[in-house]
This record gives sequence, structure tokens and C-alpha cells, in this order.
Amino acid sequence: MPWMIGIDEAGYGPNLGPLVMTSVACRVPEELAGTDLWKALKVVVRRQADPEDSRFVVDDSKLVYSPAIGMGGLEIGVWSVLIGTQSKAMRTLKEYLAWACPSFREELEREPWFTGETRVPFAQNRSAYLDTIRLFAQTCEDCGILFGPIHSVVICPPRFNQLLNDWNSKGAILGHGLAELLLRRLAPDAQEESIDFVIDKHGGRNCYFAMLQQAMGERMVIAHEEGMNRSVYSICGKGIRFTFQPRADAEHFCVALASMASKYLRELLMVEFNQFWRTHLPDLTPTAGYPGDSRRFYRAIQPVAKRLGIPRAALWRRR
Repeated sequence: MPWMIGIDEAGYGPNLGPLVMTSVACRVPEELAGTDLWKALKVVVRRQADPEDSRFVVDDSKLVYSPAIGMGGLEIGVWSVLIGTQSKAMRTLKEYLAWACPSFREELEREPWFTGETRVPFAQNRSAYLDTIRLFAQTCEDCGILFGPIHSVVICPPRFNQLLNDWNSKGAILGHGLAELLLRRLAPDAQEESIDFVIDKHGGRNCYFAMLQQAMGERMVIAHEEGMNRSVYSICGKGIRFTFQPRADAEHFCVALASMASKYLRELLMVEFNQFWRTHLPDLTPTAGYPGDSRRFYRAIQPVAKRLGIPRAALWRRR
């Protein structure tokens, strides 16, 4: 059974808060390889543009989430597909991080605003999702589909700025996060199977050969196609393929889900970020960290940050 793995990010554009990248893995029967999983799972999932009904939405996180409507749409998708079948119940953000990105907990714990005590699920109690979780699990079983491990990478502003200093390229930071995700999935001792990676394109970049070759080490990467519509690579002698394409979250279920999982984790972290600063400035309006509003927020917290000994480079991304 081949693996289909989607990779996407959330938080590349903000000045405040972390960048999150996530990979979502799905194992499908041979007859469903390359198929549209929205169709295969249509009993329980739909796209945002489909007529509204009882099914939950899996789509580009920008279509599923906005501050006005909250995290409910993101959460039901992430919990129903990725978390609902976990044997150990998660109750806090710290437990979620231990499951999705254990190696990045140390970095987060250096952040002055991070506690990990935020309750999850956040928008509703877990009991509200149980019926959907069961229905999705049954639908996957009927189709022979298995959703595998989720891996997330969290890059906080101090490391973000250090990587900028090292490479003088914001795009290289995405490459760094991608390499960490690929290495987790393609560890030297991992059983090698047919794997089809689909990755949302990083800005206007068309060439990913050097980035992939550096991440793969001694494994030889072959470039098959490099262009605006897509860039395709494989590993010599292995059934491992990488496809980079713009708006991949609109065409590939696992990429859309990776987009949602990245956004969900970033928003949970931003809840703690805003709560920390509001303990010092109770009337402070929360921020999502994006350009424009981030300047308003940073001006407000700057005197407190100075008093607490938190330098600008620990909060504000230079690009």
C-alpha cells in the first residue's frame, strides 16, 4: 500500500509568533493511489465550496478559519482525522505537542509566553466530536484508508532570525523546516515503501533540487521537471517522489489537512502568546501577528518586554 504525504505551512508571513509546518500521511490501497480523497471520503467530508451539510470541511486553512468564526472548523477536521483514533486522550497543548512535534518542545519552553496548559480540544469539548470521529474512522475502514503519523515543525522567532542571519534568505527557512519533516519520515532506519510527497510551493521558487539533495544526504535526488506549474523529483532506486506545486491544498486532501493542522497549532500557540501579554496589559487587543497589526501590538508590548529583559530579536521576525 503506497503512502501519500502532504506538507504545508502556516505563519510564514507574520512578524510575531511561530512558523509551523506539518506533514500528514495517508496510506491507501493500490486502487486508490493518486485518487481524489474528497470523493473517496465524501460520506463524511466536503470542501468549503460544497453545499453546507452535516459533513465537516477539509480545505485550505484560509478558507476554513478566520478570527471571526474561530477555530471550530479547523478543530473538527484535525481532531476527526488525525487525533480521534489516538488511544491516549490529549487534554493540553503540551500533550498535543508531545505527540505531533516532541523534538520542538524544548525550543517552545524557552519562549517566555509558552505554558502548554491551554486545553485541547479548544473550541468545544471532545465529546462534541465523538460521532464525527467514529463516522470518519468507519468510512476509512470501509475504504481501506489509513491515516498515519502527523509531524509538525515549530520555528519560533529567535531561531527564525538566526536562520535569516545564517542564510540571508527567508525562503531558506521553509527549506529548513521541510528538511526536518522529510528526515523524520525518511529516517535511515525506517522501512522504505512507496511514498508520494506533495508539497505546497514555496513562493515563486521553481527549483528545489539543491534543497532536497542536502536533506537526503547520500541518497541521490533526480530532477524530472522544474517549472511554474510544478516541480517533480525522485530518489534514485527508491519509490519516493516529491511534487511541488502552487495551491496544492486545493487539489490534494493531505496537503489541505496539513494546512489545517499547521494553522490549528499556530493559533493555539498564539492563544498563549496573547494571554501572556494580556497578563501585563489587560486591555491589549490580541493579535494574529501579521504585518500592520503586528506593529500596533509590538509598540504596546515594547515597554513591558524591555522591563522583562526580552530582546526584540526574541519577538520580532526581521522579515
